[in-house]
Amino acid sequence: MKLPIILILDDDPQVLRAIERDVRKEFRKQYRVLSTTVASEALATIADLKLKNEVVAMFLSDQRMPEMLGVEFLEKARQVYPAAKRILLTAYSDTEAAIKAINDVQLDYYLLKPWDPPSEKLYPVLYDQLDEWQKQFVPEFEGIKVVGYQYSSFSHKIKDFLSGNLIPYQWLDVTRSTKANELVGLAKLTAAELPAVFFEDGSQLARPSLAEIAEKIGLQSKATEKLYDVAIIGAGPAGLAAGVYGGSEGLKTLLIEKRAPGGQAGTSSRIENYLGFPKGLSGAELSHRAITQATRFGVELLSPQEVAEINIEGNYKKIKLVDGSEVNCRAVVITSGVDYRKHPAEGIDDFSGAGIYYGAAMSESTACQDQDVYIIGGGNSAGQAAMYLSKFACKVHIAIRKPDLSASMSQYLIDQIAGTENIEVLGKTNVIAVAGDGHLEKVTLEDTDSKEQREVGAAAMFIFIGARPYTDWITGIIKDEKGFIETGQALHKYDAYQKTWKVSREPFLLETSIPGIFAAGDVRAGAMNRVASAVGEGAMAIKFVHEYLTEV
Repeated sequence: MKLPIILILDDDPQVLRAIERDVRKEFRKQYRVLSTTVASEALATIADLKLKNEVVAMFLSDQRMPEMLGVEFLEKARQVYPAAKRILLTAYSDTEAAIKAINDVQLDYYLLKPWDPPSEKLYPVLYDQLDEWQKQFVPEFEGIKVVGYQYSSFSHKIKDFLSGNLIPYQWLDVTRSTKANELVGLAKLTAAELPAVFFEDGSQLARPSLAEIAEKIGLQSKATEKLYDVAIIGAGPAGLAAGVYGGSEGLKTLLIEKRAPGGQAGTSSRIENYLGFPKGLSGAELSHRAITQATRFGVELLSPQEVAEINIEGNYKKIKLVDGSEVNCRAVVITSGVDYRKHPAEGIDDFSGAGIYYGAAMSESTACQDQDVYIIGGGNSAGQAAMYLSKFACKVHIAIRKPDLSASMSQYLIDQIAGTENIEVLGKTNVIAVAGDGHLEKVTLEDTDSKEQREVGAAAMFIFIGARPYTDWITGIIKDEKGFIETGQALHKYDAYQKTWKVSREPFLLETSIPGIFAAGDVRAGAMNRVASAVGEGAMAIKFVHEYLTEV
């Protein structure tokens, strides 16, 4: 933790040196001491310190200064650091002004010049005031601060990115937080420039792109090597497993992720059926462990970075990224996973990121405090989200079209949900419309049998209604009618396979219709859609990469 600051102001350089010397001598182990002879410079310093999340414990200011009186300076300083102690240094003739200031500007104390000996006339006063300050002092959050509007899709996107990359941050809603408005004012930002991200070094980015944030916090988005043995597209469980095995087996491995490691599994609050973790673990924890493991084996991670297309040149694959740069590799493993399908309810697009979220969106859980929330879908991800949100929400409603959860959810989750008082399962229920003023407020539900409709209040809705593969960007590779990538023997049923496959051997089990390009995890047709199977496929893909590389 940074040391709190004692800031001293006196326009007489000789007096300033003397008071600074005495204060520093006694308090340097517990406090940092800053000083200046110019009031305007002191005020600029205070604003800068606030943006850097520094803490000022005390101001000591001379009363008679040419630019402004000490009392005036202390009043301005109080607006930025209201809890800091304010002490006036005065000559005997200024005692009346000092006494008046105690009442007018809530001055904490005044000291007469000279203060010799400091052990009797200075230190006891400062100790008393600083002890009183320490009793009231509560350390502020140290780290990134995101300031914006709660029901802003742009704000949600930034929060989701930071939490997905396990970057600690503090969310400040400008409509509710005094601290948020204070930071906006100090940075001289307008409402149109929000959301803004404030960093520990005092800098800020207004309405930043994810790439700008990533660069600022030190994430890598540019490849460093000219050629890789294998490039893995997508850092969900399958991609992370492929990265760990590729790196551990000596392959020069590149992992490319468009948002944050972990994929859909990374947003799960608790995975309880993953082998070897009897108490369960969160998706974020699993992702963090896997990234640490992959990095240890020399795997290079680009995030956030997105692939635009894959081109073939002889035995090499050229991956073109959305920023225009290219990556050269000998083999590719596609583990880009799936996205949740868009809900067709009327008005749904109007509130995306403003009360309606696809997936768990744990970054929005605190906004659900003591509110009614709805979860749409009956799979394991929906169940895990319900259990997590039940810690915050007044009530969690799970709306599903089927009569109950037995057909689509693991029994351990069904049992947990049944034992949680503030979770309600609404069987044979469909959401047909949503409404609100700037953010989600109401949901219209329909009974699938009787077609009876009712409107209910809702602060948030989390959607888990099946998946569509993230493969729209892929061309030249055989996919099924839903867009999932076909691999192995399943390719034989497609006429296009006979036209494009020009290698004498059969495709490997996880190989696509293009030799040397593999698919693993949820993006692959026929995948099991379980974390453990995705991890297994990712590891298996590297085995086939090795076999392919021996051919070329």
